[in-house]
This record gives sequence, structure tokens and C-alpha cells, in this order.
Amino acid sequence: MALDVPYRSIPDMFRQRVAASPDRPAFAHPAPDDSGPVWLTWAELSRRASALAAGLRSLGVDHEDRVAILASTRLDWIVADLAIMCAGGATTTVYPTTEPDDTRFIVADSGSRVLIAENATQAAKIEGADLPDLTHVVLMDGPADPAAKPAQLTLADLEERGDAVLAADPGLIDRVVADIKPDHLATLIYTSGTTGRPKGVELLHAGWCWEGVSQAAFDLMRSDDLQYLWLPLSHSFGKTLICGIIHVGLPTYVDGRVDKLIEMLAVVRPTLMCGAPRIFEKVYNRVVATAQADGGAKAKIFGWAVRTGRQRVALEQAGRSVPATLRLRYALAERLVFSKLQARLGGRMRVMVSGAAPLSQEISAFFAAANLPISEGYGLTETSAGNFVNRPGRLRIGTVGQRLGDLECRIDEDGEVLVRGTPVMRGYHNLPEETAAAFTQDGYFRTGDIGELDEQGYLKITDRKKDLVKTSGGKFVAPSHIEGMFKALCPYTSQAVVIGQSRNYCTMLVTLDADALAGWSAGGPLAGRPYAEVVAAPETQAMVEEYVAQLNARLNRWETIKKVTVLPRDLTIEDGEMTPSLKIKRRGVESNFAAEIDKMYAGTLAEI
Repeated sequence: MALDVPYRSIPDMFRQRVAASPDRPAFAHPAPDDSGPVWLTWAELSRRASALAAGLRSLGVDHEDRVAILASTRLDWIVADLAIMCAGGATTTVYPTTEPDDTRFIVADSGSRVLIAENATQAAKIEGADLPDLTHVVLMDGPADPAAKPAQLTLADLEERGDAVLAADPGLIDRVVADIKPDHLATLIYTSGTTGRPKGVELLHAGWCWEGVSQAAFDLMRSDDLQYLWLPLSHSFGKTLICGIIHVGLPTYVDGRVDKLIEMLAVVRPTLMCGAPRIFEKVYNRVVATAQADGGAKAKIFGWAVRTGRQRVALEQAGRSVPATLRLRYALAERLVFSKLQARLGGRMRVMVSGAAPLSQEISAFFAAANLPISEGYGLTETSAGNFVNRPGRLRIGTVGQRLGDLECRIDEDGEVLVRGTPVMRGYHNLPEETAAAFTQDGYFRTGDIGELDEQGYLKITDRKKDLVKTSGGKFVAPSHIEGMFKALCPYTSQAVVIGQSRNYCTMLVTLDADALAGWSAGGPLAGRPYAEVVAAPETQAMVEEYVAQLNARLNRWETIKKVTVLPRDLTIEDGEMTPSLKIKRRGVESNFAAEIDKMYAGTLAEI
């Protein structure tokens, strides 16, 4: 049955929301002293967005013209995005961590007419580039440079300019919004890509409105929830959340300062938070490492509580009732242990959603045991991010849940997941051949992921098609599965990368979490030493190898890790080893650490 989407476009959805609840809180930003949220109502948000939209029209922005945003996650990002679309334009998103070369490429390839940059430092990334379509740069923070080319103005200047336009023509934005159709371009999001140049993904208003309605239908968002939004808004995950927020009228606190996340969770006390797996992994690492460091009775109580929670989760996952005695034990475990973790996340969390990369099954089970179930979801930039998700109360650990709305899905003969429906992209910008290759003859998008659908429609992703490793012995290995298992076993892990393509055995590169490692080394001979010294120490190598031995006990013989190297630093976006959405760029890792990899394969071992 077709999903009922009562909107022509995102601006139409936005305006219907404003009319329905003008005085309700919409979005908030942090107070200067971090004492709590400072709220903007839907009516106040609409006034700002309309003024900025009129300002953009005065700069020449018309239907489907691209306007780029180069800024971190903040309320101004959302206001600017809404303004671009209310002007009839399409938002080109650029991560604030994007290097100048790729920034210039994205702005040029997209044909963006205006660039809205966070500050002069971000704007400087396009200096010296040949950008014939770009006419203006707008700065969120700091003064405009009167001598700059293209011409600069501030966001406040643009808003003031728009107010003057609306004073002369109050109905301008109403007419523009009325002309925006479902098949008009809404966003041009460049895939961060694990290889090669980023590709511009053309996503339409119809797909984003579909996303907003679909999320509400799965009970992921409610109007009485309070969301903490810290995700990169340049990512499709962030964009799909904004659409759900507008459809539902969900009050949302916006704060991209990841280093302030734990501190501000206790202040904001949200009921909903979405994130990439790395955030949940860091919380898991901190909790488990602290319990192990405490030792003695505290460590024993923690271990007992986790085992008790896992017993309850195992029964629930199997569809069996939980005995009264186990319910009593769990109530005690929650009071002694899990309530403290719940309090660290604000004490009111109803839903947590993980996406953008695979979440370890073990870590998912841990949070479920702590009565903080994580609804893992699945989607791609090309499919507007939200395609499958575990809905609250119907969690199936190890899967990415069931399909949203009326999305169609089938598994190809080689195991590849194929999807078709409203949220799927129009195509890759200026790349007709790559667009054609991305679809089957009957219009299904090729996700590049290998998966399985069960009889109830739950999807399990086993690996990326292009990331499957084939050893020289002809055996296939799924790296992300093994990497996720290791992260769950070793609470000191930051990243793990399995190596083995065309090799006769598998090895692994490991980076360690600085905070967790400091806790592990406290009180011992490595206490207080610099991170580089600690990771290079024989004691650290021995600790990691012990966890690798535990991992190998759970793997098939051809999957086992024969050698492991602890790297001297973490993987970074800047060094080309991670995408901005925190996926591993395997080619970048293998290139940058080629010497370490070659050393693990020096000499010979029996072929697997």
C-alpha cells in the first residue's frame, strides 16, 4: 500500500508545521554558559528562514539553483538549509572537515551560486579556485571582507536584505514555495566515498517528505520527545532527521560539539538521540574499562549485572517470557549498575538510533541489557539514509530492522541488497554512466551491500560487497563482522582493520582509545606516560594479543587473525583513513600503513 505523504515539498511541510504549532518550541542552541537550551519557536524559525530565503532570491537564487553550506552542526545550519529550499534552491552540503581540494571540487561540480560558510577560515578553502557559477559567499560568524571575490556578506546582512525584499513584496516566498514540486531537486549531497572523488547525489523533495512521514509511522519520533541532535548535518542521516522533526513537530536541541556530548546530555536530558556507532562504542569502552579498572567487588557486581541483563535480552529476543526470579534479579541489577549508565545519558532516554556504519552485535546486546536498546537502522546517501530500522519495542539484535513505508527490497542472486521507491536518488550529478550502472533494468538501486531478509522482513547486512576479502586460499572473509566482534571484546579499541585480500592469512591493524587506555594504564608502570609510549609498550601489545586470542576462538579457521599491529596513532579523516561519517577508508589505511602491513606478512606461514 502506498504511503500517504501530504506534502509537495520540504518548504510545504515546514509551512504546514508552522501553521499547526507556531508557538511550540522547534529548535534550540546551547546557552553561552552551557546552562541549557535556548529555544526558537516554529513561528520564529519561519520568520528567520523566510527573510534569508528572500535575501537569497535577491542574490539570484532560483528553482533548483544550488547553494552550498560549509559549516559544523549548529542551529544556523538548519535555518540556512530551510531558507535555501524556501527560496526554491537546493542545498549542496560540504563537511566542515573537507579538505580545500575536495571543497573546491564540490562547489564547482555542483554549480553552486552561493556558499554559506561558517567563518572566514572555512570560506578560505575556495580561495584561488575557478568557480564561475559562484557569485557570493555568506559568513555565519565574523565580519565580511569588503575586498573579497566573490563578494562576501554576513548571514545577518543577508537576513536584513531579505527583510527589505519582503517589506516591498510580502507574498514573494509564498509564491516561490507554491511552485516547488515533489520532483524538484532539494539537496545535492556528495558521498564521502571510501574510494575516489565524491559523487553528487541528487535527492528530491518527494523522497525527503517520504522520510519524514515514514519515521513517525515507526514511532521513532513523537511530538512529546526531546531530541539531542549532534550528527553532521552535511550527512544524509542528519538531513533525514530534520525531515522527521518537521513532520512530527519534535523539539530538538542542536549542538555539534561532540566533546561536550556527555556533559550536555545530563543538562538537556533528551528522550531521543541518533548517532554513528563510534559514539556508542566510546560509551561502551568507558563503562567497561572503568568497571575492569575498579576490580574487586565492583567488577564482580558489574559482570553479574551484565550477565543478568543479557539473560533477559536473550529470552526476549527468542520471544519467550522472562521468569519472575530473573525479573527480580534484573531490577536489582538496574538499581545497582544500569541506572548509573542511564543517568549518564540524561536519565530519560526512550529511543537511541544507530546508523551510518555497522554496529557491533555484542555492543548492541550490552545496551539492550542495560535497558537502553539501540534501534540500528540502514540506508545510504543515495536512498535518503532511512530505509530500514528496528522500531522501538520490536528490536531484533543483529539486524537493521524492517523496511520503512512502502519501500521495495529484494536480494539479488549474489546476495546484494536492492531497493526501489520514493527515497531513491534521481541520479549522480553530471554522471549519467555511473547513474545507469547503479540501477537494475527494472529500476532497483544496487546498494553494494550483502544481506539477508528473514520471513518477517528483518534485514541483516553481512558486509559491503566491495569490502569482502578473498584470501589466496579462496576463502571469503567479512572484515566488518570480525572488526565489530573485536571492538566488543576489547573495550580499549578505537578502530580495527582486517587485512587479507589475496593474502594467505588474515592480519589486523588496531588503534586504541586514548581515554580508555589511560584508565587501563593507571596505577601501573605505564601510568601518566604519553599515548605513543603506552601503545608501543610490550604490555600493551600483550593485552591486545590476548583479546585477539579470544576473538580467534570465535572465528572459522580461515578467518582467524594470525598477527596484529597496534598503530601509534588513531585513524583520521585528515589523513584519508576515515570518511567524515566515520567509515573506514580501507585503501587509505592500507596505503598509509603499508610498511606495518608488509611486516606482518614477512616470511611465510602455511596457506589457509
